[in-house]
This record gives sequence, C-alpha cells and structure tokens, in this order.
Amino acid sequence: MIISAGTADGPRMASPMATPELDEDIQVDVATAENLPWMCIVWDDPVNLMSYVTYVFQTVLGYSKKKATELMMQVHTEGRAVVSSGERDKVEADVKKLHTAGLWATMQQAG
Repeated sequence: MIISAGTADGPRMASPMATPELDEDIQVDVATAENLPWMCIVWDDPVNLMSYVTYVFQTVLGYSKKKATELMMQVHTEGRAVVSSGERDKVEADVKKLHTAGLWATMQQAG
C-alpha cells in the first residue's frame, strides 16, 4: 500500500504505478559487422575473353553454362558482378581460385 501526503481529513491512498507484464520475450535481430556475409566480386578487365570468363565461372565456381553466361554479361556490361557470397573463409578461397585463373576478383563484406 502506498500512502501519499494527505489532506486535512487524513492520509490519502495513492494508486500504485502500473507495471507492464510481458507474456513473451521480444527478440531483436541486429545485424552486426561480424555476422554479415562476404561477397566475391569479379571486375571487368581488358585481358580475358568473355568465353574464358564464362568457362572459369563454370569450372571454378560450378555454375551452369546459363548462369555463368549471365554473370559474365553482368561483369561485361556493369563492370562487376558478385559471383559468390558466404563465410569469409569460403569467399577468400573463391577469390584465390579466380586469381589463379587470371580474373580480377576482390572481396568485401555485405552491408
């Protein structure tokens, strides 16, 4: 019981403060830099033929001919394409494989 300063007639009863009751926990998913995926980006270059880039995407990254051709065209027309994403170790390995094949590739974190 909460008693507040009263009037001339005596002490006055004050209402207790309401306390909200939560029936369920609220989960908040905050993206941090640690859990954002990494991306492997292939850049357009003046050296490699389009047919060779398509071949590398098929043999190194395992894409179908159709998907490899789409990615190659994106590199050719837009100057770059994200060709893989995921955990840092996997993307680093993809970048190294693409470098070995002679393509210009970099990696960056999504976000």
